[in-house]
Amino acid sequence: MIYLLQVCTAVAFGLGVGLKEGVGKASEFFAGYILEQSLSVDNLFVFVLVFKYLKVPVMYQKRVLSYGIAGAVIFRLTLILLGTATLQRFEVVNLLLAAILLFSSVKLFSSEDDDSDLSDNFIVKTCQRFIPVTTYYDGNRFFTNQDGIWKATPLLLTVAVIELSDIAFAVDSIPAVFGVSRDPFIVFTSNLFAILGLRSLYTLISEGMADLEYLQPSIAVVLGFIGCKMILDFFGFHVSTEASLGFVATSLSAGVLLSLMKKSD
Repeated sequence: MIYLLQVCTAVAFGLGVGLKEGVGKASEFFAGYILEQSLSVDNLFVFVLVFKYLKVPVMYQKRVLSYGIAGAVIFRLTLILLGTATLQRFEVVNLLLAAILLFSSVKLFSSEDDDSDLSDNFIVKTCQRFIPVTTYYDGNRFFTNQDGIWKATPLLLTVAVIELSDIAFAVDSIPAVFGVSRDPFIVFTSNLFAILGLRSLYTLISEGMADLEYLQPSIAVVLGFIGCKMILDFFGFHVSTEASLGFVATSLSAGVLLSLMKKSD
């Protein structure tokens, strides 16, 4: 119910953008929002694995997500402002962003579903190396006193892993939104509405994400499309935002529908 309300709020905002700035800007917002929502599902799958690996009690998971969302908003705003300034001065950066998206697309197609063990995950191992952590949780505290020494609890380690994971995902998602809009206001607001819905979306689909088998390939197709679009734009062949919105929505819908059809079979 809360997630539905957040989606309706995003839709109302997009319609307001359309009334004030025109259909083109509204299309850019909705394309960015749908794109970010789809990438968020992949992000949430990693969050589920992190929570399971670090054995985070269910009652504390929403608190961790809240801190993660706050950090994501600040980091992405900074990244978007830097990205906008860079793109305005150096058009060739578009080719670099396109290469990142194409690489991410290929990586999603080639990756296998064997990442449930995070013991060798680079982010997890790095955080464990630099953050002295107790072996037990102390309520919802981030720090606790163990034998007269202040140490972090696994809850702080979880927040650190979530934050760094989101930074890694932003490397894909921010260039993808820049592929459909250069307006920093549109890029940030589409990111903001998608991120603010993460907590409710996590509650909604954390138990059923494994059933969306074909969502990851459809996300890979979308990232590849946006990457190709950015290359074409650089060389003067423009793909309309409306066409991009239609392709993104169709690809993601097909991934979800095929997943549900296979589950029903």
